[in-house]
Amino acid sequence: MMEDKKLTGIFGGSFNPIHTGHIELARQLLKKLSLREIWFVVSPLNPFKKASADLLDDEKRLLMTQMALEDEPDMLACDYEFHLPRPSYMLHTLQHLSVDYPDRQFALIIGADNWLAFERWFGYKEILEHYPVFVYPRQGYDVDELKMPTGVTYVDTPLFNLSSTEIRQLVKQNESLKGLIPEKIIPMVKEYYG
Repeated sequence: MMEDKKLTGIFGGSFNPIHTGHIELARQLLKKLSLREIWFVVSPLNPFKKASADLLDDEKRLLMTQMALEDEPDMLACDYEFHLPRPSYMLHTLQHLSVDYPDRQFALIIGADNWLAFERWFGYKEILEHYPVFVYPRQGYDVDELKMPTGVTYVDTPLFNLSSTEIRQLVKQNESLKGLIPEKIIPMVKEYYG
C-alpha cells in the first residue's frame, strides 16, 4: 500500500532562519531515500515560549523559507502548523496531513538529537506505529542503529555543522553570511536579525 502513495518527508523546525545546512541535508535525503518531496514545516511560535526573544515572527520565517526553496523542485515550505491548535504536536500534524492528503504517505525526518529524546515526544508510540521515521546524524549525538525499532531508519548523511543560532550571531557581529544561507535571503536575514 505504501508504494503507491507518494512518500513525503516532513522536516519540522523553527527555521529561524533557514540555512544551507537544512537545504543540503534535504538534498541528501532526497537522493538516498525514496521520498518524492520534503516539506519544511515551519513551527509556529510556541505560546509558552513567548520569552524566546530570538524567534522571529511566523510569517517572516515562512517567507524566508519559501524564498530559499524556490529553486529546489522537490522541497516545499509549509505553514500547515500555523492553522492547527497550539501547542502543535508532531503527532497531530502528521494525523491532520494524512487526512488532508490521502494520496500521500508521510514520513518524519528528525536529527539524532531528537531521536534520543523521542520517548518524551507527545504520542511518540503512535508516530512509530503509523509513520516511517528517518533519523539523520548530529554531531555529539550517537545513535545505535541496531537498537532502532521497525520503521525507523538511520540515514548516514554528512554532518552539516551549521545552526540558525550561529547565523543570528554572525548577523549581530556584522560578519559575512556568504555560503551559509541562500544568497537571495541574505538581505532579509540581515534586516530581520540585525
